[in-house]
Amino acid sequence: MPSFVMPTSNQGDGHPSPTAVSAVGLRKSYGDKTVLDGIDLHIPAGSVFALLGPNGAGKTTAVKILSTLITADAGDLHVGGHDLAADPQAARAAIGVTGQFSAVDGLITGEENMLLMADLHHLSKSEGRRVGVELLERFDLVEAAKKPASTYSGGMKRRLDIAMTLVGSPRIIFLDEPTTGLDPRSRHTMWGIIRGLVSDGVTVFLTTQYLEEADELADRIAVLNDGKIAAEGTAEELKRLVPGGHIRLRFTDPVAYQSAADALREVTRDDEALSLSIPSDGSQRELRSILDWLDSAGIEADELTVHTPDLDDVFFALTGPANVPNQPKESLR
Repeated sequence: MPSFVMPTSNQGDGHPSPTAVSAVGLRKSYGDKTVLDGIDLHIPAGSVFALLGPNGAGKTTAVKILSTLITADAGDLHVGGHDLAADPQAARAAIGVTGQFSAVDGLITGEENMLLMADLHHLSKSEGRRVGVELLERFDLVEAAKKPASTYSGGMKRRLDIAMTLVGSPRIIFLDEPTTGLDPRSRHTMWGIIRGLVSDGVTVFLTTQYLEEADELADRIAVLNDGKIAAEGTAEELKRLVPGGHIRLRFTDPVAYQSAADALREVTRDDEALSLSIPSDGSQRELRSILDWLDSAGIEADELTVHTPDLDDVFFALTGPANVPNQPKESLR
């Protein structure tokens, strides 16, 4: 599988953005199983970086290494400007981690969970209470603060989990599949929280299996497959790697369908559905050209839809044959 790497993003003044997380040649194996095979990552400060990949691709392993929970076999790794090999403790002071499984203690209240985290950060009692109150307010948990966390919904537990992560005011936060299992409303609430963190200058390293989530949130995305980075770039850059965009014309009049099929070149016919697919990058220029041609030829299509590759297409193309059918997402025009 070829590897595609996009250029490093720059600030508006043309200078490279400060790097919050850097990994060069990151390797990790368990026995004879290579999980991470020399990957490189460079994440600008104050951005959202999403790491995508199928189950078992090594996403959680990467998070555990960069958040100092486990050590790498090899690699030059820096987090928050600190060398993980030389000074992991300094890196820990700059980061927060919310894993796949909640760190919330269900036997105590939300408020007590916050105070416990404040104690772990060696905050004074007064400072711990102040920070706890501010974060509970920020995450809309004041009404539930004195209730056992076991009574919280999944979305509330996730919000409390992230609130606890923020007690130490980390500048870099690792969110490992933070919205897995949440309903759509809770997921959108979480997206708003993540955007708010970034607007405060926090760097977010996100792993997710929801491609829509990466498309919505991430400034840059990397696709991890078989222990290697298969591609990296913005969502739009990644989508341009995958061919297959097309415009679909559907007719109800067989005569109009046949006239269009005879006149247009490089079309894929579906005689049963009376539809034609024309290769296209989905640009406004191409769309206008086809509409102008239909008008000049006096041919009227009953429906026109545009399909451009999305992150699903990118994911399936870069991680091997899909086990589920690829269902193009089309927008009605």
